[in-house]
Amino acid sequence: MADSATLLISCPDKRGLVASITDFIFKHEGNILHLDQYVDVEDNIFFMRVEWDLANFKIWRQDIEGAFQPLADSFEMRWQLHFSDKTPRMAIFVSKQSHCLYDILSRWQSGEFNVEIPLIISNHPNLQSVAEQFNIPYHIFQITKETKAQQEQAQRELLENYNVDFIVLARYMQIITDDFVSHYPQNIINIHHSFLPAFVGARPYHQAYARGVKIIGATSHYVTAELDAGPIIEQDVTRVTHQDSVKDMVRKGKDLEKSVLSRAIWYHLQNRILVYNNKTVVFH
Repeated sequence: MADSATLLISCPDKRGLVASITDFIFKHEGNILHLDQYVDVEDNIFFMRVEWDLANFKIWRQDIEGAFQPLADSFEMRWQLHFSDKTPRMAIFVSKQSHCLYDILSRWQSGEFNVEIPLIISNHPNLQSVAEQFNIPYHIFQITKETKAQQEQAQRELLENYNVDFIVLARYMQIITDDFVSHYPQNIINIHHSFLPAFVGARPYHQAYARGVKIIGATSHYVTAELDAGPIIEQDVTRVTHQDSVKDMVRKGKDLEKSVLSRAIWYHLQNRILVYNNKTVVFH
């Protein structure tokens, strides 16, 4: 695959936006590979993802931002520029459950995820053997109420040393502080069951079973200061019946969690997500 550049853009909707952006690429001899756009008519906000081939592009990549800035300013754009040959570095946070971790690592090992995983962080030793199977350093930070701030500071320093770009909470059963989140805006991805705000606590499937629910699901979202209320990236559901035991529901829930989380990671790696007003526009 040829190297490509991708622009993610949001701004007030105005006439001429698409023509101006595509003309910028055309006049510098770029070949557009993918283009998706969406207009939120209620808020009058324009969203676009455009990817183009860099093979014959006449602007050196280090100069693209400067060349595009006047056009961005004229339309009051918020924008990001990404390059396909930049491999992101992802840290995985885990606790005791392994299903999401195994799924992520298998997709990474098979080449499905173009990402580097320099380390795994946990508050328990339980999954160290999994990390060793994949030859990934495993760092344990045991956390108590008294040590939380100190341990999060140590985690952040470690992430900086490893040049981590984003974090995936693969069933990491710790609440992350606002201060930690503020250092990785829209770069921490979480997964949880979709019962929230109902069935809060450590045994949601037991509570759901007791209530006789007919649908279970999973939600992946970016982490924000408000607990489990960040912009949703991906969700999925499956039906259950009176014949399903708690064990059946947990098994089905785990299947949903790992697939929903992996889809969210994929969209993030492909630079397909724009966040606006605590919602996401995901370009499929």
